[in-house]
Amino acid sequence: MVIKVFLASLSGSTAIKKKQQDVVGFLEALKIEHAQLDIACSEDNRMWMRENVPGEKKPTNGIPLPPQIFNEESYCGDYETFFDAKEDNQVYAFLGLPPPPGSKEALQAEKALVLQNGTHPDQDLEDTPVIPSL
Repeated sequence: MVIKVFLASLSGSTAIKKKQQDVVGFLEALKIEHAQLDIACSEDNRMWMRENVPGEKKPTNGIPLPPQIFNEESYCGDYETFFDAKEDNQVYAFLGLPPPPGSKEALQAEKALVLQNGTHPDQDLEDTPVIPSL
């Protein structure tokens, strides 16, 4: 699975440039494989991005601004949803990727599983005492 980040290399907006740098820099820091697809120099990239951003995620003018993030063909989100996922330590879930073992996100997922099931994922269920019903 390759994460696709749609960017505009020729953007005149410093806000867009900073958002693009934030996304790409974060993916590089985590060593997440990704492809940077330029919408400024490729009409095909621009059209693909515009057609594949879900309607409810498009701005009122109908033209989504970069960066837009996909996992292959699956839409992940824009910069704001990426930023929220980053703040919540949920970037791997946002990207549709399994978190690496030992990461904050993996530990959070493990805790949620323990709370949901009442047992630790590594605990052998055969060693769990059975309480007879009355």
